[in-house]
Amino acid sequence: MVFWGVFAVAADGADGAPVRVRLWHQLIYAHREVQAKLIAEFQKENPDIVIESIYRETEALRSGFQSAALVGGGPEIVQGPSDQVGPLSVMGLLAPMDEYFTPEDLTDFDSSALIRVHDQLLMVGDTVGNHLSLLYNKKLLPTPPQTTDELFAQGRAYKQGYFLVWHMQEPFFFVPWVTGFGSDFASIEGQPNLDTPAMAQAFQLMKDLKASGFVPRDADYETANALFKDSKVAMIVNGDWSWGDYKKAGIDFGIARLPQISSTGLWPAPLVAAKGYSVNINVPVEKKDAVRRVLQFLTSAKTQLAFTKEVSTLPSRLSARQDPVVLNDELLKASNTIMEVAKPMPVTAELRAVWDALRIQYQAVLGGSVEPAVAAKNAQTEALRQIQIMNEVRPADAGAIVVKAVMGILVLALLVYLAMKTPGFLRDLRGPNRLAYAFLLPALLCVGLVVVFPFFYNIAISFSNLSLRTFTSWEIIGFQNYFEVLVDPVFYSVFLKTLIWTFLNLLFHVSLGVILALLIDQTLPAKPLWRTLLIIPWAVPQYITALTWRGMFNQEFGAINQVLAKFFEMSPIEWLSKPLEMFAACLITNIWLGFPFMMMVALGGLQAIPRELYEAARVDGANAWQRFWRITWPLLQPVMIPATVLGAIWTFNNLNVVWLVSNGGEPAGQTHILVSYVYKSAFDLYRYSSSAALSMIIFLILLVATVFYLKVSDKKIGVG
Repeated sequence: MVFWGVFAVAADGADGAPVRVRLWHQLIYAHREVQAKLIAEFQKENPDIVIESIYRETEALRSGFQSAALVGGGPEIVQGPSDQVGPLSVMGLLAPMDEYFTPEDLTDFDSSALIRVHDQLLMVGDTVGNHLSLLYNKKLLPTPPQTTDELFAQGRAYKQGYFLVWHMQEPFFFVPWVTGFGSDFASIEGQPNLDTPAMAQAFQLMKDLKASGFVPRDADYETANALFKDSKVAMIVNGDWSWGDYKKAGIDFGIARLPQISSTGLWPAPLVAAKGYSVNINVPVEKKDAVRRVLQFLTSAKTQLAFTKEVSTLPSRLSARQDPVVLNDELLKASNTIMEVAKPMPVTAELRAVWDALRIQYQAVLGGSVEPAVAAKNAQTEALRQIQIMNEVRPADAGAIVVKAVMGILVLALLVYLAMKTPGFLRDLRGPNRLAYAFLLPALLCVGLVVVFPFFYNIAISFSNLSLRTFTSWEIIGFQNYFEVLVDPVFYSVFLKTLIWTFLNLLFHVSLGVILALLIDQTLPAKPLWRTLLIIPWAVPQYITALTWRGMFNQEFGAINQVLAKFFEMSPIEWLSKPLEMFAACLITNIWLGFPFMMMVALGGLQAIPRELYEAARVDGANAWQRFWRITWPLLQPVMIPATVLGAIWTFNNLNVVWLVSNGGEPAGQTHILVSYVYKSAFDLYRYSSSAALSMIIFLILLVATVFYLKVSDKKIGVG
């Protein structure tokens, strides 16, 4: 695979072969369909260029692009909203785009679609908007409310289902309301402005809406989207990116401003931004012409109008806006009135810290654990702290000399070792074992590239100052990152939570696995059928299971609460809104995923136990418990101990379940275990070196625990 990958790169554009231009984008499904048709037309007219268009979710695109561009790779073009330009430009991963457009061509763009940082053009937008609005189903609600007083009055009178829904956990859907109370949440430079009366009043409004009874008490983006598509809610707060999907679903909807705040007379101001294309700094000279042609195609008036016709996006080209397709679009006409009160989205790296701090406190307010005024103050304090951490550049200290010396000695020792072993290895390679080497070497090469090299690279990073400001100029600084992790009280609280998570999971995995294996092995008829049914949870991909369980844990629409209410007359549990309940939800999901593995291991061990031992025990009068404790359990341990060690490592490092079920640590970042905490630190705040040090500490914890557990277990087995 590596060989073919290298071959493909080497052959790209050589000897008349088409030039590949890779495009990573975040287009939703309806937009992707339009793009696919346009790219197919482009490639018919330009057979010397192949556009590889790949969809990636927002965070996956950003983190993947950062990692790839850091080592000189990545796609030639990335598409997304303008706010991603801030951090990517600070990292030095984006190339100036003036050379890809003529000055005359650029004059045809709306100025807000040309994103410049320090006078360098780093993004050319193909659409302007990306803003929130109030979408209402005309069949359910002919006229939307104009003020918040009307919103509450109409909501309480509405009897056909829910009146309003929005993505409740995401602060992007919340911040327009802050402006309605007279203040912005951040300056245009990205500095936080969160500790204000307006923020506290907006928090209180969200609490009042959630408690109103006409709003679902729990709704993420997909839930809100599904409710509106199924006409089970009259209105939704959503962005212009969703219009295409709703049109395709056949919903007769209109758009309007978010209701005016009655107490202030001010309109909530949604954030408006361009969405467009940036160029990777690593684009080689020989590809620039192909990239230029692709960019001009993607941002052409013809392409923009095709999107407008199908999904009602607002073109960034001024000439395209004079086309009847734009002038006669009813949604765009209504959108213009919304954009009159909109605010521009700041294009700075610091905004990430503001979002992160605000998200935690916003979710805490909705969960009822913090009062609005306190949350506003906490958000401001945390945002300033995170901005300071994000922008910190640590100098090297005396520890750097020690680290470099140790690294130098290790590298020298490795070179000496290789020099001693290489001649013998080469002789052996040409000897009778050459066929074995031929089969073994590709696997060794893959392990070296995907395991060994990243491991040692991670060790080097853990002693460095790699962060947002030093992404391409980091250096070894000593032991500062390890010291920072070990004195951080958050590390110990998350570590304790991780231990509880691992212990409870293993307890249920092993106990359920052994019990089910005993049932299948001894009593149940149709054993193959039961074995197949019980292994299904393990066979289904983790992310599908995790997202399915997340849907079932929804407070109002999930199957779990409906079963509890119907058969046990229990009140709905706020699985996704409360920290303890969310942790329990993650735990239940992982138990569901983990017990089949232990069951299969135990079943294999049971079948290896001689039946004569049980018959002899019965003759001696041993009951079922005595037979299990004296025969089954001791003889199962040789197979269960390695499985338990593996299960402990997998559970301790299980990012997927915690991240997907809790949606990144919700509520308020209180559901993290160590591995999800590492991921959040690395990619939310760009603290790569600190996260690398934390990951090495996790590795050492697992290594020590595993060695200790195996030694103790071996001793017990030997004594038994």
